[in-house]
Amino acid sequence: MKVITSQQQRVLDCIQIYINKTGFPPTRANICKELGFKSPNSAETHLRALEKKGFIAIESGASRGISIINDENSYGSKDNYPVIGLVAAGSPTLAEENIERTINCPKSFFESKFDYFLKVKGLSMKDAGIMEDDLIAVKKTTDVRNGDIVIARIDDEVTVKFFNKKSAKLVELEPANEDFETIKVNLERDELSIEGKSIGLLRRN
Repeated sequence: MKVITSQQQRVLDCIQIYINKTGFPPTRANICKELGFKSPNSAETHLRALEKKGFIAIESGASRGISIINDENSYGSKDNYPVIGLVAAGSPTLAEENIERTINCPKSFFESKFDYFLKVKGLSMKDAGIMEDDLIAVKKTTDVRNGDIVIARIDDEVTVKFFNKKSAKLVELEPANEDFETIKVNLERDELSIEGKSIGLLRRN
């Protein structure tokens, strides 16, 4: 890859750290706040330079549409992780019939350990920078907090949404796209299981 300037490296590090901490990319305003830039135009200039040099991809029309292009030779030891496609109704997520393939990913690429990649279907999370066919790195856990991006199973359907527990009886699974409605889950009536949470994503170009 081409050489980048120290300022561009700061922006690249900022994006990676933000993804690792929150599970989704920063906005231009987030980058300005983190790095002390006075104008979003400064962030945009560095982002376009990083895109031109092949370090990131920028999705037009999405406020968080920034993804780091994974250069597998730039990081530490690698491991194989399954890529889960469309989950069959009633089938465990990691069942053999749901695994499309396995890919190598450096263990150090994300701040937190994870267990598999889930291939995104649809655009319900596009304003969180998660686009169709992105690969979400999923950590298997039921320990989630409001605001986490979770992989939830409602009856036999698997979905990716923001988690928001409103009360002991009500959980709302919120999209990041105004064209989609919030899924309201009545825990006394509906069967909800949290299969994990997103700790980052890959976008293969």
